[in-house]
Amino acid sequence: MRSRTLRALAVAATALASAALLTACGGDSDESEGGEASAIRLGYFPNITHAPALIGVKNGLFQQALGDTKLETKTFNAGPAAIEALFSGAIDATYIGPNPAINGWATSKGTALKIIAGSTSGGAGLVVKEGINTPADLKGKKIATPQLGNTQDVALRAWLKENGLNADQQGGGDVSVLPQDNATAIQAFAQGAIDGAWVPEPNLSRMVLESKGKVLVDEKTLWPNGQFVTTHLIVSQKFLKEHPDTVKKLLQGHIAAEKYIATDNAGAQKAANEQIAALSGKPLKDDILAAAFKNLEFTNDPIASSLYTSAKHAEDVGLLKPVDLKGIYDLGPLNELLKADGQTEVSDAAAAS
Repeated sequence: MRSRTLRALAVAATALASAALLTACGGDSDESEGGEASAIRLGYFPNITHAPALIGVKNGLFQQALGDTKLETKTFNAGPAAIEALFSGAIDATYIGPNPAINGWATSKGTALKIIAGSTSGGAGLVVKEGINTPADLKGKKIATPQLGNTQDVALRAWLKENGLNADQQGGGDVSVLPQDNATAIQAFAQGAIDGAWVPEPNLSRMVLESKGKVLVDEKTLWPNGQFVTTHLIVSQKFLKEHPDTVKKLLQGHIAAEKYIATDNAGAQKAANEQIAALSGKPLKDDILAAAFKNLEFTNDPIASSLYTSAKHAEDVGLLKPVDLKGIYDLGPLNELLKADGQTEVSDAAAAS
């Protein structure tokens, strides 16, 4: 599965590089650089960790900021699939976790994407069934993650390694790690087919409240000040170069969504849940919705230092070769907007050492 994913990324990266070369050489384009795009295609997940995206779409905040540029959206279950879509040109920007963004940067040799804003911190961890109380209790157990190489998958594998447990990419080792989509994992946990899962909200709260799971690891406890990037906003470099004004307007919608969450939490929960219902056909229960929001911090800050640590974790568990992340951020447009709005600017200062 991993090899197929990497091959797909490599092919897409090659296509992306070829397209960039054509553009640089004066290839066909019906819109000049800097011009407004007729549409922008935005990816996001139907998870509470993507609440700014859910709210921005539901309440029309993106479309209001974009004006005549049409917003088109596509949803994903996990980051690697969203990165493949970005590479293939199916989307222009997406909300995504840190590790798929890192992988995309590495695979494209720094040509595919830029991180342009933070979105969400926290809201992930390891939920297990009763009787599992220590890392040693996980030996011989089956633990799910959303997708091989996604942010939670890397977090689980790194934590297992730190606790003296191994898990290979084929589901073997001391602990059997089974990548599967979130809906499948929730059902499998409820039925006892798996022993736990490292998942983002609202799946973490669902497993606790609906299936009597317990949180063995709250990922916040593994990070300085309890802060780590769960979700940030990235854009393809090609789109950013050709349509910087459109990207800036997308960021205006993002900032508006973040501000709405901060100033009207109840309204934000309602809007996010309505959008989840529209996407999945079923809203979250009120107790799950409240628990998920309580477990998250929504912020424009990309918490850059945690990105570098996440990259090191992926290297340590064999999912990433050493990569130079210098240049992965472009926070200039975001900071310009934050400053104009009287908000604190953010930094890409990285604990890269």
